[in-house]
Amino acid sequence: MMTDDTTLETATDEQAQALSTLLVLLLKGVAYKDNDAHRWGQLLQLQARVRDYVAVLGLQLILDEAEGYAFLRTRQAESDAAEASEPLPRLVARRPLSFPVSLLLALLRKKLAEADAGGGDTRLILTRDEIIELIRVFLPDSSNEARLVDQIDRHINKVIELGFLRRLQQQNSAQPPHYEVRRIIKAFVDAQWLSEFDQRLAQYQQKLQGDKDEPDA
Repeated sequence: MMTDDTTLETATDEQAQALSTLLVLLLKGVAYKDNDAHRWGQLLQLQARVRDYVAVLGLQLILDEAEGYAFLRTRQAESDAAEASEPLPRLVARRPLSFPVSLLLALLRKKLAEADAGGGDTRLILTRDEIIELIRVFLPDSSNEARLVDQIDRHINKVIELGFLRRLQQQNSAQPPHYEVRRIIKAFVDAQWLSEFDQRLAQYQQKLQGDKDEPDA
């Protein structure tokens, strides 16, 4: 017969194992509820312990229960004294983004905001052609259509790599590729970021238009 002490020890061991697994998953990338509902339930249950643990590493847990995602972010210095102290090595690397990738993120974020405002499906799914048309009007004209599309495909793949797009399985080879815009994009591209990007985009469009209007030498 199992004693209460043995039951408590077993439960503690199981929690320790679950905590270790959760930490490894979060250090590797984003955790999604729809990817593993069981792990997501463990994360909700153990989130206080996860926060305490990652805080020692200079990280903070960003968890959105409503949207169903969680990830780790480097903590910002909370005071001048903290800024003056020796900073911890960065565990979550910053990734510089090219202008087309930043542009695509902004356009996808706007598309998600429009879909949410329309009150339709919470999932935003776009075809490859829809994404291409979304961004191509903002890119310089090219006489080589195939090359332009290849470039856009590389930008799409980069956004997939960053975790903001997910390619869906195709029913058959004749079906065009479909992509789901992951809702975690809302945590990285907020209203202020969009506003600032809109200003830069307007300047870019003016320059692009100026280049088109210039006569050929």
